[in-house]
Amino acid sequence: VQLQASGGGLVQAGGSLRLSCAASGRTLSSSAMGWFRQAPGKEREFVAGISWRSSMTRYADSVKGRFTISKDSAKNTIYLQMNSLKPEDTAVYYCTADAQISTMWAPSPRPTYWGEGTQVTVSS
Repeated sequence: VQLQASGGGLVQAGGSLRLSCAASGRTLSSSAMGWFRQAPGKEREFVAGISWRSSMTRYADSVKGRFTISKDSAKNTIYLQMNSLKPEDTAVYYCTADAQISTMWAPSPRPTYWGEGTQVTVSS
């Protein structure tokens, strides 16, 4: 599975951005997809996940109510709509996928497939 993320950029606090991630290759191997992020000097953390079949979603507490993950099955693409952005949302965001839904819903998800990151910078 190949994952290509796009949509990062620079935005002021309170603004919005939408990230996209297109999956290609053995996409049937992806039962769940999601987003992680890594801020400078911090560990990589889970942001949001979505089940490919049921569209069930999961969010980190830090983004609940502000971020929305969605998918377009016809395009093999997921999105992350980020609203009310805060400076602490500044990070490199990574698109991920896994063949097992349980992986993405684990207490500490460790999906198999990772795309290149896209930088999101929120200025105060």
